[in-house]
Amino acid sequence: MKILLVGAGGVGSAFCAIAARRDFFESVTVADYVLTSAERAVDPLSDPRFTAARVDASNAASVEALARQCGATHVMNAVDPRFVMPIFEGAIAAGADYLDMAMSLSKPHPTNPYEECGVKLGDEQFAVAGEWEAAGRLALCGIGVEPGLSDVFARYAADHLFSEIDELGTRDGANLTVDGYEFAPSFSIWTTIEECLNPPVIWQDGQWTTTEPFSEPEVFDFPEGIGPVECVNVEHEEVLLMPRWVETKRATFKYGLGNEFIEVLRTLHKLGLDSTEKVNVTATVGGKPTVVAVSPRDVVAACLPNPAMLGDRMHGKTCAVLWVTGKDKAGRPRSTYLFHVVDNDWSMREYGHQCVVWQTAVNPVVALELLANGTWAGVGVLGPEAFDAVPFLELLTAYGSPWGIQELDPA
Repeated sequence: MKILLVGAGGVGSAFCAIAARRDFFESVTVADYVLTSAERAVDPLSDPRFTAARVDASNAASVEALARQCGATHVMNAVDPRFVMPIFEGAIAAGADYLDMAMSLSKPHPTNPYEECGVKLGDEQFAVAGEWEAAGRLALCGIGVEPGLSDVFARYAADHLFSEIDELGTRDGANLTVDGYEFAPSFSIWTTIEECLNPPVIWQDGQWTTTEPFSEPEVFDFPEGIGPVECVNVEHEEVLLMPRWVETKRATFKYGLGNEFIEVLRTLHKLGLDSTEKVNVTATVGGKPTVVAVSPRDVVAACLPNPAMLGDRMHGKTCAVLWVTGKDKAGRPRSTYLFHVVDNDWSMREYGHQCVVWQTAVNPVVALELLANGTWAGVGVLGPEAFDAVPFLELLTAYGSPWGIQELDPA
């Protein structure tokens, strides 16, 4: 297996640190638009299997050319979702399989955005599934932590715990603090804005509908000492993936943002600072006024600290939970948490990467190892639910990061 990793930010760098301890691949070419970023991910490893390169992730031809040059069998997408389609298209053009951790972007319904779906997450990718099948290539989409591990949990619950599922409810929460910052997101603010301000999607009784951002607040009690966190509806891929392979009456995703974070996002939206459309800004360059076209969202991202650099200031745990309700294999009511917790002190000590990016990055490494040894195999555009969950969960535990189950009173 020869891997082309596109993106050397926080998740991409953590991917390299995790993969470097495994022996299932021949090489990893770490590529970024800024070559020095790729070099920063590669150099600390002192591993000849890893090399740095430059790529333009917005250009499918650039991705294809580099994939061919390095002989990539698998293209791993570790950049934010605006670049999904060029990397996705570049991979198949190069004759490589493809993995990502976020799917192609959505577009709200033009006239009724908070009730009806427009273009859904992943629609552009699923629209060409037949081309991938015909080419005998696999696009494994949504294989981070959420989506990703949460979807593996859904497959496991359906196969081994439940005879009938009422709801697959993904819940994301943490008790993380960051020393020295009043506001410092632990993940890409670009992606967070995209997820949180778009209309959330809900799967209910055989169809997808939308609702208002931050709707249906609930206090969710996260395991392993994290405790109660208020969670709200947010657009996320699980809701678009799980019902395609797992029978369920309802699927939701709720994020534990907290009131402060929600108010910041609302303010950004009111001011138009969440926009990705470029505006002309007059800046002084070399002592002369110069008009520069910039995206407001990119300016917000540039003003905030890089989440990948916050690990030594962070404290606490992050948790991904799938809350499954329905009937057990004997037909009795059941309510179960399947969860995965990563402590920041542990991930920094063991890998030198903060817990949120580490938890995201470990799952595609596990998936690639299963593909390399033939345990997982398939063609077309597939989600993690399409594969056997048991080998994945066993290997995740073997990586030193076990998952857990907690039973609740179903009454």
